[in-house]
Amino acid sequence: MNRPDGRAEDTLRPINFEPNVAPHATGSVLVSFGNTRVICACTVEEDVPRWMRAQKVKGGWLTAEYSMLPYSTHDRKQRDINRGKLDGRSSEIQRLIGRSIRAVVDLKKLGSRTLWIDCDVIQADGGTRTASITGGCVATAIALNKLLAEGKLKENPLKGLVAGISAGVYQDTPILDLNYPEDRDASVDFNVVMTENLEFVEIQGSGEEAVFTAEQMSQMLALATKGVKELVALQKSAIDDADKADPEALEDLAANFAK
Repeated sequence: MNRPDGRAEDTLRPINFEPNVAPHATGSVLVSFGNTRVICACTVEEDVPRWMRAQKVKGGWLTAEYSMLPYSTHDRKQRDINRGKLDGRSSEIQRLIGRSIRAVVDLKKLGSRTLWIDCDVIQADGGTRTASITGGCVATAIALNKLLAEGKLKENPLKGLVAGISAGVYQDTPILDLNYPEDRDASVDFNVVMTENLEFVEIQGSGEEAVFTAEQMSQMLALATKGVKELVALQKSAIDDADKADPEALEDLAANFAK
């Protein structure tokens, strides 16, 4: 079996995190899984949803929004606003992002505030939802570290990191981190979300007009576990880099964006 980009079955695409790309967000990162690129930003709102106030629920909330920019795909993708509603796929993905990151955030320690996680796909080549989860967690960690540094939080609500990765069966072989050609032609497609302690948050898997065995499923989950271990190490490095960033350099970046 030869993968389109020549990778081994258990190898991730080149992964990169570029922190602090959105100066007006509390935390942000441009995450790249190969040619898939997503801007993930965490913005803090000093308020909670109306339903929390009405039900007197203590703590805060975290929610996510996901979109693919029109030029992110080979053929221009129509904006949701032009259709008058969010498409079903985008709605499902943003709920997944929110669930995944809430799994590692202690909302009671967050206080009466809301974290908005915005994930905007600027280039799609497979795995946009898993890249969004992985980058969204990094953006959240950067934002919470800023709140801690500013004295707005006494304890860090982040209990750990969470990451997502795809696995699948391509040409009868289980593989890790599918790009678009592999995702298109795969007979089985899995999306796996795990914490840094390798506990499962969510598993989405199905055969594409095909079936799969228990052995194949075990192989895909083993590949995903290996991938998440590697992603978490990269996440931690990106968060450290963002925390060490020169404040004056960030101000210059903000000024350039404002021009």
